[in-house]
Amino acid sequence: MALQQKKMLSKTSKVRPSSTGSTTSAVQAQNLPSEIEVKYKIAECYTILKLDKDAISVLDGIPSRQRTPKINMMLANLYRKAGQERSAVTSYKEVLRQCPLALDAIIGLLSLSVKGAEVASMTMDVIQSIPNLDWLSVWIKAHAFIHGGDNQRAINTICSLEKKSLLRDNVDLLVTLADVYFRAGDTKNSILKFEQAQMLDPYLIKGMDVYGYLMAREGHLEDVEVLGGRLFNISDQHAEPWVISGCHSFYSKRYSRALYLGAKAIQLNSNSVQALLLKGVALRNMGRVQEAIIHFREAMRLAPCRLDCYEGLIDCYLASNGIREAMGMANNIYKTLGANAQTLTILATVCLEDPMTQEKAKTLLDKALAQRPDYIKAVVKKAELLSREQKYEEGIALLRNTLANQSDCVLHRMLGDFLVAVNDYQEAMDQYSIALSLDPNDQKSLEGMQKMEKEESPTDATVELDGDDMEGSGEEGDLEGSDSEAAQWADQEQWFGMQ
Repeated sequence: MALQQKKMLSKTSKVRPSSTGSTTSAVQAQNLPSEIEVKYKIAECYTILKLDKDAISVLDGIPSRQRTPKINMMLANLYRKAGQERSAVTSYKEVLRQCPLALDAIIGLLSLSVKGAEVASMTMDVIQSIPNLDWLSVWIKAHAFIHGGDNQRAINTICSLEKKSLLRDNVDLLVTLADVYFRAGDTKNSILKFEQAQMLDPYLIKGMDVYGYLMAREGHLEDVEVLGGRLFNISDQHAEPWVISGCHSFYSKRYSRALYLGAKAIQLNSNSVQALLLKGVALRNMGRVQEAIIHFREAMRLAPCRLDCYEGLIDCYLASNGIREAMGMANNIYKTLGANAQTLTILATVCLEDPMTQEKAKTLLDKALAQRPDYIKAVVKKAELLSREQKYEEGIALLRNTLANQSDCVLHRMLGDFLVAVNDYQEAMDQYSIALSLDPNDQKSLEGMQKMEKEESPTDATVELDGDDMEGSGEEGDLEGSDSEAAQWADQEQWFGMQ
């Protein structure tokens, strides 16, 4: 309508140039926003309506020479979302040519595998001409490491930046560092950095979905509930608060509700990796493995260097007896991202599923633990292997060494299991109690204590629970809530197009 109105005003001013009315019209026409600005606003409307193709079409209609940096930026983001990587790179480079300090454009190029050195060269002139900008080249280097999957070097580089007075207590930098710690599997430092960023900015939303997920995984469900409520009060139009509430539901074993909340988050932000992962794990735990695979693949496309996307997909393959597909995926990660503690552990996890590759799994886990003795996932898998081989004393030593430096619910529970195997019931009970103090919802620790009580009581010894130690047991019991609640969430699933 604005474009039509402008055309009419232009015609009116040409028809009667001498009249007073047309003079007013001419002044109005001069004060109106340009046609390019109106088209940009039309494209904005299309993106809000999720009509990305129409938005691209409108912006493509603007001649290249007339495109402003914000138009090129929107085009670049739309191209990347549509999978048109070459066009996205061209648009991001055009943004940087006009605005060499556009950090989002720099991250966009690095995420599309453009070399860090090439991106840095496009900002070199402005870095040299403006004082106190020497941090920018280091910042670019750090993000190049992140998008290249080299988490340890990214952490070292960001930590060196954080020590500089100009960027000390910079919230964005702290959130980035927390996210890289998370990607590297260092949960403790990740939570610490998220908390530090949150203290500096109480209204922070970015990255809080990952923080909420980590807190839920660690068993701090009350804190997660408070965090979700606080973020909803700030804004319910971001994906993060919905993801946080979904994580709370998932770790409370309310999978239907987690599924609904994940879908709502995706509706608000289709690029939310954490929302896709939430929906994927909820679907997997509800037995809808093929649908879960679709979500994990989309998460992989959006975040090719995040290992938890691959882990989710491998879990789905193993759940459906697709050991060959899981092995192919694990080998591909190992070759692409190199032999670090995480990739070695992922490959070992798949090898443990095949009796023929048990020795290979052992070698891989030993290599992983040599690199990072504190990597909990590697410790857990090594303990599982030692349990199969009935090397209980060796397993106890491994778990005690790890617990000397950090406390973890799963490690305490596994130590309890090993102590039961060597008839040290009193300390086993202590370990189960510690595990439950860390995560009151840990069903396996409760089951471990109940089994011990039954073994100590001969009259009840005949009542045994099969498969207590198996991952994902008690599937029917996991779906808590009444039938009416399940039906309610099922209706909401259909409303959000989740079938």
